[in-house]
Amino acid sequence: MHSRLRSLAAWAVGAVVAVSWPAAAPASAVSAVPDSAGRGSSAGIWAASIEGVHGVAPDATVRQIARASVSGAGLRVRLGNPAGSAPVVIKDAWIGRPAAQGSARLVPGSNRRLTFHGARSVTIQPGREVLSDAAPISVDAQEDVAVSLYAPGSPINDHTFPPFDFDPPAQYIGTGGDTAADPSDATFPNHPITPAGGTGAGYHPGQTWWMDLIVAERPAARGTLVTLGDSITDGYQAIGPPGQRWTDVLAERLNELPPSVRLAVANAGISGNTVSVQPNPYDPTGQCCGVPAPQRLERDVLSVPGVKTVFLLEGTNDIGGGTNAPPASATQVIDAMRGIAARVHAAHLRIVGATILPMGNPPGSDKENTRLAVNAWIRTSGTFDAVVDFDAALRDPANPTSMIPDLQHDNYHPNAAGDLLLGEAIPLRAIVG
Repeated sequence: MHSRLRSLAAWAVGAVVAVSWPAAAPASAVSAVPDSAGRGSSAGIWAASIEGVHGVAPDATVRQIARASVSGAGLRVRLGNPAGSAPVVIKDAWIGRPAAQGSARLVPGSNRRLTFHGARSVTIQPGREVLSDAAPISVDAQEDVAVSLYAPGSPINDHTFPPFDFDPPAQYIGTGGDTAADPSDATFPNHPITPAGGTGAGYHPGQTWWMDLIVAERPAARGTLVTLGDSITDGYQAIGPPGQRWTDVLAERLNELPPSVRLAVANAGISGNTVSVQPNPYDPTGQCCGVPAPQRLERDVLSVPGVKTVFLLEGTNDIGGGTNAPPASATQVIDAMRGIAARVHAAHLRIVGATILPMGNPPGSDKENTRLAVNAWIRTSGTFDAVVDFDAALRDPANPTSMIPDLQHDNYHPNAAGDLLLGEAIPLRAIVG
C-alpha cells in the first residue's frame, strides 16, 4: 500500500513538476488577484452544501468552525434557508479566529460583528440565502474561522459531515442565550455530542447550520474550484491518519501554486446525493441527502463567487439504488452528467469529470455493467475539459470490481489512506487549466 501511495503521489507531482512558480504568501500579505480587466475578484474559500431541515434551533448560540482553503481577507458569510418552510431569523452574527484549531475560544480582538446591508440582524425567507457584508478580518490558508450565530426558533438547515474529532467542519452549541459576541469559550462546552445531530449544548463534530459558504473579498487565489459530489467528496470515513478528505489534500497542493494560478476549494459534496433527478434511494423524506445535483447546481456551484472550475464525482448512489429508488441505468446517469456539463460550459466555466470508483458489485452484474458503461463514456465522450480516472487509481488489479482492500472503508467508500491517494493523484493542470 505505501509504495503505491508514494508512486501515485510522485505521478501527480510530475504533472506540474516542469513549471516553476513562486512561493505562496501569508494572509498578512494578501491582495486580491486581479481578473483580466485588472479588477480584484472575490472567491469562495470554504463551502458546505445544505442537505435538509432537521428541527428548530434552541435558544442558544452556535459557534461554527470552518477551515479556509486559501488565505484571504474581507470575509463574507453566506447563510441559507433552502429547505425551510418558515423564515430563519438571524438575530446576531459574528466572525472571529479560533485561538487554536478547532477551538471555541477566539483570539482576543479578532471577533467581528457580521452585518447584512448594514443591519445587525437578517430574516431569510424559505428558499433564499443572504450574503453578509465583508468583515475586516483575514485568515491564513488551512487556518480556521469561527462564525457565531444566534437564531432561536429558526428551522435548522444543516449539513452533517462525517465527524472528525476536534477538526472542522464542526460547531459548538452554547448553554443558552446570545453569546455570539463573547470571544471566550465559557458558554461553549467542549464535550463531544455523538452521533452527529441534535441540539444539546456541547461540541458537535461534523455539523453546521445555515452557513454554506465563506467568501474572501481579497483571496490569495485567482478563483475557486467547486467539487460537486456525494459522500466520497463529503469525506465519509476519511478518518484516522491522515484524516483528510481528498478535497482537503487537493487544497493543500493547490496552495503551493502562486496566487495567479491557484484556486481555492469549495466542497459541495453531500452524502447520499444523486447526479440524476430521482427520488433519493435512501430517504423518502428528501431531507437527508440534498436535492439531486442538477437541482442544486445553481445554488451550490454556479453562484459561488469566483468559480472557475467544477469537479464532478457523482453517480454511485444512482447506480447502487436503494429501498426508495431502483438502480439507475447508464443512460440516466450519462444524461444527467451531460446536462450538468452543458450548464457549466454555458456559464463559461471549466468542468472536470471523475470516473466512478469500484462499488464491489459482482463482475457481469447489471450494476457493474452500468458503472463500466458510464466510466467508458466519461473517458471517451469529450464532454469534460479533463478527466481524472479515480477508478483506475483505486481499483484492485486482482479484483477490479472492488477497491484495493487497504484503501477502502467499505464497498463504496475509500478510507483515509484512499482519500489521500485520490487527492494526490489529481494532476493540477486538470484543475487550473
